[in-house]
Amino acid sequence: MKLVLLGNAGAGKSTMARRLIGGRQIPRLSLDEIAWDPGPQRKPLHESLELLNDFLKTNDQWVIEGCYSDLVEAALAQCTELRFLNPGIEVCVAHCHRRPWEPEKFSSARQQDAMLEQLVLWVKQYEIRDDAHEHLERSGRRAARWYGKQTIEVAPYLLAS
Repeated sequence: MKLVLLGNAGAGKSTMARRLIGGRQIPRLSLDEIAWDPGPQRKPLHESLELLNDFLKTNDQWVIEGCYSDLVEAALAQCTELRFLNPGIEVCVAHCHRRPWEPEKFSSARQQDAMLEQLVLWVKQYEIRDDAHEHLERSGRRAARWYGKQTIEVAPYLLAS
């Protein structure tokens, strides 16, 4: 398995990754881990790409999930499947509000909660923003251009359980 999960924050990428991996020893990389320096400062792209390439070289199987077009594009040549998760803005916002504490991203639940308003605003701008993060139209075009296995996910059930 060499899978890329692409979509907005709150689309269900991490949940889908955990479910697909199950109990198997398949490494998972959230692109958030290599895209950001401590604090809300984006790493220089060359540093993130170096970390991504190290991950790709050292693992025979993997799941990569994120919304950073510049990093996703670098992984596409080596992936065997791309899934574009697009359950809609409202579902993504609802998922962000229900998101449990992510200790791998935040030192405390309080720190994560302090970022929620900013995250929700960012999620709501997904279809209109023009930055290094991928928005809906470009994500769909990139998925359509890619010639490997491809799955477009649109169902909002991803976090239901």
